Amino acid sequence: MRDWVEWHEGYGDPASGLSARLRCVQRHLSRAIDQAAAGPVRLVSLCAGQGHDVSGVLPAHARRDDVTAVLVEADPRNAALARGRAAAAGLGQVEVREADASRPAAFADALPADVLLLCGIFGNVSDADIERVAAAAPALCAPRATVIWTRHRLPPDVTPRIRVWFGDAGFHEVAFETMGAINAVGVCRLRRAAYAGLPAGPLFTFRKR
Repeated sequence: MRDWVEWHEGYGDPASGLSARLRCVQRHLSRAIDQAAAGPVRLVSLCAGQGHDVSGVLPAHARRDDVTAVLVEADPRNAALARGRAAAAGLGQVEVREADASRPAAFADALPADVLLLCGIFGNVSDADIERVAAAAPALCAPRATVIWTRHRLPPDVTPRIRVWFGDAGFHEVAFETMGAINAVGVCRLRRAAYAGLPAGPLFTFRKR
């Protein structure tokens, strides 16, 4: 399997594609929190890695005290690093769970999410799994929730189909940004009421690398 701690080293290079993608995700995350309804904001991040997106936005955000966040990460080293980043930033409202993010039972008590991050997932699972996640996303979200997702655009580029899948699931596209020839960030907002109940079984399975 890929070394996911080593993979994160790309964030240390401000000129890297990963850093550009992170900056884009952080910008949209900040806007999503701004635009959430008044009151508490529930943020859920699946396959959260080291939590760079959340810990890079919340400390200076005007609504930081409104936000409670659950970050779900299976790699124990990355989970520990995410906890350390949150603690160093004084983010006591950020909980990092060392758990399998593909199984909704691992984070069901944190739902429905007002902001759902699906970053770093779609490039590592099958197209069928991506479609399954998009179809299940309304069950994870509060009304008018914002979903932020990422996917590379290497051939065959699946991002046009992902955009359609989220639209079919009841989401309105807010933004779609590309960074060079490789990375893309999508942002969508739930426009229809979520269906009842969480999906049975895992949402996705990471491919071996």
